[in-house]
Amino acid sequence: MSRTKNVLAFVMAGGEGSRLHPLTAERCKPAVPFNGKHRIVDFVLSNLVNSEIYSIYLLVQYKSQSLIEHIRQSWTMTRFIPQHFVTVVPPQMQNGPEWFQGTADSVFQNIHLIEEFRPDIVAVFGADHIYRMDVRQMLEFHQANDAHVSVATLPVRLSECNQFGIVETDERHRITQFMEKPASARPMPGSSTHALASMGNYLFNADVLLDALKRAKAQGQSDFGKHILPAMLQSHRLLAYDFATNEIPGIAPYEEHGYWRDVGTIDSYFQAHFDTLGATPRFRMTNRQWPIYASPDQAESAQIENGIIHRSVVGSGSIVDGARLDHAMLRRSVTVERDAHLAHCIVMERSRIGHGAQVRCAIIDQDNDIPPGEHIGFDLEADRQRFHVTESGIVVVPRGYFPTAQRKPPTPLGAHRPGMQLSPSDNLRRAFA
Repeated sequence: MSRTKNVLAFVMAGGEGSRLHPLTAERCKPAVPFNGKHRIVDFVLSNLVNSEIYSIYLLVQYKSQSLIEHIRQSWTMTRFIPQHFVTVVPPQMQNGPEWFQGTADSVFQNIHLIEEFRPDIVAVFGADHIYRMDVRQMLEFHQANDAHVSVATLPVRLSECNQFGIVETDERHRITQFMEKPASARPMPGSSTHALASMGNYLFNADVLLDALKRAKAQGQSDFGKHILPAMLQSHRLLAYDFATNEIPGIAPYEEHGYWRDVGTIDSYFQAHFDTLGATPRFRMTNRQWPIYASPDQAESAQIENGIIHRSVVGSGSIVDGARLDHAMLRRSVTVERDAHLAHCIVMERSRIGHGAQVRCAIIDQDNDIPPGEHIGFDLEADRQRFHVTESGIVVVPRGYFPTAQRKPPTPLGAHRPGMQLSPSDNLRRAFA
């Protein structure tokens, strides 16, 4: 059998993402925007497609409409190749009026898809992480070691064990214990500070998975990490695949090898954005040999009249006119007016930063019109009266908090302003003298 022959993938995209609130107030976690034009779900889908796995079911649940629209617009596979598809599957409720009760239950409710497709291997992957992975290498490991189940793993700090499934292995990579989000764990061999954690990416032999799902359903069990994997330890070969061995073409020497981030909190989501910035980023978004695909972009090119811009991303259709950007991430169609200053900010689609507004350490969700002279991120106590503020001081302005105001539009780019010289260099010196 070839490396990727007859592999069916299920992507768990039903996450509510409560720790990312208010970014998830109107969208599910996998649909949350990331970087200039991506969404979180694009990473797992790109990894699967780049790995020549083209048969993908996306299991959705909470607030899924924006995700469904994104998949429809961005991930339509050709209709001429029947087994090339990315298909969204909401709860079918074929076994009763209930939503997905857990990760395993979401697959069980769609067990007919496995039986109809008749794959050799089923990949069950999460949709919540920022990373690159060649799944073919994990498939090779799985088959070479006659595994029934393979679990992708990587080290995490002991203090973070309560956020992951923690595994213990023997010298042959066989998993001897699987604990879902334990309060504490023993360090992995060779380390006093880290334990080995599941990435939430699994490969199952199809017959093994079908049998395990049916047995779990009969016993009222609904989750892979809590129920199915621990129960299989004595009867099946569960192996830990070391994500650190995964090699991706086109990775630059300065990038962090094996980069993987669980962007489940505002702080981790915020920091991951800035890992992509600069000439030598930890995670370079532009890798032609292993692209992260994004939605089609019909917007015009960004326009920059003048300003001071340092280590920032300016999305298509955006306008920067005499503003100062320092570690700013602007998505599509963002307008930043004169004398505004953005420092360590993420600004989402169709937002406007008014004349003289000052914003730092903040996430501005889409469709916000920040008033002229507004200050955000300078008085956190005052900000908490209006916005969500994390313990580390990141301010999140919810979608549409500042509705589009009926105010006079700014002077068009390049137009004469009273008292100003028309020379672009003079404009720049005057704006930031």
